[in-house]
Amino acid sequence: MNIARFIDHTLLKPDATRAGIVRLCEEAREAGFFSVCVNSCWVSEAAAALQGTGVLVAAVTGFPLGAMETRAKAFETSRAAELGAAEIDTVLAVGLLKSGDLAGVLQDLREVVHAAGSAKVKAILETCLLDDGEKRTACRIAIEAGATFVKTSTGFGPCGATVEDVRLMAEAVAGKCLVKASGGIRDAASALAMLEAGASRLGTSNGMAIARDCARFG
Repeated sequence: MNIARFIDHTLLKPDATRAGIVRLCEEAREAGFFSVCVNSCWVSEAAAALQGTGVLVAAVTGFPLGAMETRAKAFETSRAAELGAAEIDTVLAVGLLKSGDLAGVLQDLREVVHAAGSAKVKAILETCLLDDGEKRTACRIAIEAGATFVKTSTGFGPCGATVEDVRLMAEAVAGKCLVKASGGIRDAASALAMLEAGASRLGTSNGMAIARDCARFG
């Protein structure tokens, strides 16, 4: 298995520097990762560095809380797509979901999907803050809003992806959406377990080590 093609090579730390983004892109080219995932202020830098390589740029929006006003989230999304992001990882309005405002969650995500244009949208659920029923509801909303993926975590919450959550999400979307596991995936064993549970993409800042380990052990 060429695990590199499942990996979004990620750098989302608030103190990420231009040199760090350049290195991220160099590693993505070297390893053949599917994409790099960066904060929206770095999209144009990453897009220029990766032009013609086949490695895509993904941008996070509404990150990491998902709690900003919908028009602000949608504007950040449209601007990121304009600057070269082919995929948008946006945080679901978790507080609205916890409040039972399902129409508000749907409208928020639907506007982001519309603002993304041709860019694919991944809806980040932040599963560690949700019970199983809320996770299933969030998956149904993501499908209805037109998201291409549901994603477990921002990596900034109390915990990240679990095999159990990936399996639950894969069952909930029932092939109508893809699943991205992200947060705390640090080695080849955990990466492979997420794929086996139903993930189609992995978000990790440890992509180089994971790719090396998978190549070593076949």
